[in-house]
Amino acid sequence: MSGTWVVVATLVLGFASGVLAGMFGIGGAVITTPSIRALGATPIHAVGSTVPAILPGSISGAYRYAKAGSVDWRVGLTCGTCGAVFAVAGAAATRLVDAHYLMIVTAGLLAVTGISQLRAARATPAAVAVTVIAEPEDMPIGPEDLPGPIAGTVPPDAGSRRPLALLAAVGAGAGALAGVLGVGGGIVLMPAFTGLLKLPMRLAVGSSLVAVAIFSVPALVTHTLLGNVDWRFALPLVVGVVPGAQVGARLTLGASERLVRGLFGALLLVVSVVYALSEVLALR
Repeated sequence: MSGTWVVVATLVLGFASGVLAGMFGIGGAVITTPSIRALGATPIHAVGSTVPAILPGSISGAYRYAKAGSVDWRVGLTCGTCGAVFAVAGAAATRLVDAHYLMIVTAGLLAVTGISQLRAARATPAAVAVTVIAEPEDMPIGPEDLPGPIAGTVPPDAGSRRPLALLAAVGAGAGALAGVLGVGGGIVLMPAFTGLLKLPMRLAVGSSLVAVAIFSVPALVTHTLLGNVDWRFALPLVVGVVPGAQVGARLTLGASERLVRGLFGALLLVVSVVYALSEVLALR
């Protein structure tokens, strides 16, 4: 493939990764890492070259969610700050592990996350559309009086009541994996936010993007200093990711909880299979 087509393909990948970041609160590297690997990047460059696009993509998506009131800042900032420290250690550890095995570990993590999200989607009640015809003298009816969840409603303090120690542990684990695997950390944060912290999907996505933006900074610096970033791939990814994140955020903010969870789970399962097969074959 010629250099021009590689750039074009990488731009498209950047946009697609931005859509995924905005929709699901992940860094987008779940598709860019194996894809630029297929376009000619070495295993270690496939890991490191995705990191520069994570910061602008997560900021773009987080801004859209913040405007919609779908960010828990206590959760996002706490997890992001703690994760930033461990992202440095994780990125430094990439030199100690074969990059092929890093990819395979990522595939396993994605598969487990995908299955858990599909199960959660089946257990999530569908949003209830209610039409109320009220006489003038009737009392106003609030969301708490309706028979099921309403699409678009998000408890503003759903995660703020959680212990700081739990938030710190979640952030530390996500940051370490983000640094090692060259991903945004959202593949760890999202199941933790929706499972451990019981955040609604939209709030989990917005808060995840805040945390991902914070601890992508030290991961980027570390990968760059180690020479893990091939800017021929990194720059087109950066250009494409920002508009993609805006599109993805708009899609999730307008969709139901069940639909977003189901799509997220299905996507991760598909990507995990592609990840695993490509890297197992490369080890031969």
